[in-house]
Amino acid sequence: MAPYERARTDVRAAFRVLDDRRAARRVVDRMLEPEREKGGAWMTTEPVLSVIVYGRDVQGLLGVCLDSVTAQLPPEAELLTAAVGDEAQDVAVRGGGTVVPLPDGTDDAGARAAGADRARGRWLWWVSGKDRLPVGAVRAMLDRLADAPDTVDVVVADHARSTWRESGTSGRDTGRLARVARRDVTLDDAPHLLRVTPVLTNRALRASFWRAHRADLADPDEMFAARASLALADRIACLEQVVVDVRELRSESLPPVTAGQRYRLVESYERLHRLLDDRSRPRAVLYDLMATETMRVVARETMPDDVAREFFHRASAAAVRWQPAGYRRPAGLEGIRRRLLEEDAYARYRAFQAANHRRRELRTTVRAGKKQVGLKIRDHYYRRALRDPVDPDLAVFSAYWDRGVACNPAAIAAKLSELAPHIRPVWVVSKATEPLLPPGTAHVVPGTRGYWEVMARAKYLTNNVNFPNAVVKRPDAIHLQTHHGTPLKKMGLDQLDYPTASKGLDFDALLARIDKWDYSVSANSHSTQMWEHAYPSRYVSLDHGYPRNDVYYSATAADIRAIRDRLGIAPGRRAVLYAPTHRDYEASWTPRLDLADLADRLGDDTVLLVRGHYFYGGAASPLAGLRRTGRVIDVSTFDPVEDLALASDALITDYSSIMFDYANLDRPIISYADDWETYAKTRGTYFDLMAEPPGQVARNQEELTEILATDAWCDQASAKARAHFRRRFCEFDDGRAAERVVRRVFLGEPEESLPPVVPVESRTPAPTPEEATS
Repeated sequence: MAPYERARTDVRAAFRVLDDRRAARRVVDRMLEPEREKGGAWMTTEPVLSVIVYGRDVQGLLGVCLDSVTAQLPPEAELLTAAVGDEAQDVAVRGGGTVVPLPDGTDDAGARAAGADRARGRWLWWVSGKDRLPVGAVRAMLDRLADAPDTVDVVVADHARSTWRESGTSGRDTGRLARVARRDVTLDDAPHLLRVTPVLTNRALRASFWRAHRADLADPDEMFAARASLALADRIACLEQVVVDVRELRSESLPPVTAGQRYRLVESYERLHRLLDDRSRPRAVLYDLMATETMRVVARETMPDDVAREFFHRASAAAVRWQPAGYRRPAGLEGIRRRLLEEDAYARYRAFQAANHRRRELRTTVRAGKKQVGLKIRDHYYRRALRDPVDPDLAVFSAYWDRGVACNPAAIAAKLSELAPHIRPVWVVSKATEPLLPPGTAHVVPGTRGYWEVMARAKYLTNNVNFPNAVVKRPDAIHLQTHHGTPLKKMGLDQLDYPTASKGLDFDALLARIDKWDYSVSANSHSTQMWEHAYPSRYVSLDHGYPRNDVYYSATAADIRAIRDRLGIAPGRRAVLYAPTHRDYEASWTPRLDLADLADRLGDDTVLLVRGHYFYGGAASPLAGLRRTGRVIDVSTFDPVEDLALASDALITDYSSIMFDYANLDRPIISYADDWETYAKTRGTYFDLMAEPPGQVARNQEELTEILATDAWCDQASAKARAHFRRRFCEFDDGRAAERVVRRVFLGEPEESLPPVVPVESRTPAPTPEEATS
């Protein structure tokens, strides 16, 4: 027998031995259950929460799922894996926790029930083996369970969704859960909770509640079971934090949906109506869900015509049978669809659908024509303005794709008003950002007539990214590219070998934009060299330093005290800024640290300032549940970021360019590099950060906690690494970068007349918070 087969046989034999013991244990568990219900003091070892991972090892994802659980499992929670089939059982044995072996062919409902039968926790949380838990999910769930009164049977949480294309896309439930907030409610109080995504992985159920309603909650239809949990619960609590990343498999990789499965959708809705009985408010919401989903299936799902016709007929009967008293159809096209459904008019619905498709196609054609007309009008205004002389006293500024007054362009504009007040700055800002501008800021909104006029006539165009392709480079205009960070990750043409990073990039268009640059600002020789092959063109490199970093040398003790006061940081408290970067392989941001646990471990003397990357600015913050502790402050929307750096005693980051800027302050930096190998492989990097870190390196949360809980974060080894890092990457940043750029570009002074760069060892950074209060 081959070693691998022998090992599998040994595992199977071990399971058989364990099964005899577990059978006895189940008998004892049933005997002890009444005492558990009473909460006797002798039962203190009972876990609060049972995390039940269930199912087959689908596409090799079970190991990832188990790793995501075991990495954050505290003593008050237990892990059980209801593993279906030999492969899943082999993975489960390696994953740890209690393994419940199940034969091939066991469906998900059977696996969930088998796991629940073996669970010892007061609460049950099922997690599909294809999904994963983000960092901090278990702790967040436990904290919410601890707050839930005894009358609460179900805690519903937020979730994210991942596909084979992208990961971590925020779900649609955040607002629905926020309406309940920290209250506990009945379904009659909050019938909109029926609209929360109906999966069992986004909720925890009290174990006694599960046992009392097992017949409904163990139903094979997860949609039914999830919504039945709300219908049957005495009271419901909510958790706004994302606690599970649900992976949606490609439909092409799954067995085809049978006619029986289609029909069961209608049956499940009818059973839910019977469960709700005479509860009018929840039933009205359920009716709307039923009508919407059944019509969506008819409209979008591919089915044989006879199956579609029968499905429509059954949905029609249910729509008539369960129509609430006083029901009024929606207005517009949806109302027409509902009427046709109620009348069981399948043929007329298909004719209506076909007509609607033709109408949409016509509208798209008209819209495309209008867009072409709009482009022609824009082109007319722009071309006419391009015939006017360039205005030598007009300077256009933009930052971060028109997000506002920020970064290097903002520092240059401020110095420009001091050294060349005759030059008028105009900022390009998006419509959404316009209300946030400082009062009196001259600005234009992209796409407007005023925008195209200033873009055509400005002598100076400054940006930390590129202007749109349509912007023409006039021979006597000057384009100044400031960039927005020292590059660790591969940039520009260097991304060609990294498809994850370069997906969607048009390199020909990129090169055309680079060719418009006259100047490129650099903070150090490393950047200058990297830009040369990442962005090859004829521009002049301005090795003058990053203007945004000037404040790290000019800020006073009074400035730092004022910033900390704004943030609510009491004197003497250690403030640690956590600023992770964007990852191309993640579509949304969830902190990679269990921030609640870290804050608890560090104690009241430390406050964590947490800043998500600006790419995720439109997403709901995952930090909402932690703000009330006072130990974690969400500063993701706090501007400018330089103020956060000045207010902090230390920085935790991963691969963000903030580390290069922060090093100017000569304060401790900890690199939290839990996925360095993945990041380096998928994004590509210019140097090995693990070999040249700016300070201490932590590869997991325990190491990070140890560094911050001891003197390691600010010891001599950390200072030595930081000194080497500063010499290499703070080379040109001495507090006078903006002055050098303005004198060189806007005033035309020769390089030799500019203020020389002060050597790193001769500079005096802004005072630390401790120095500022002494």
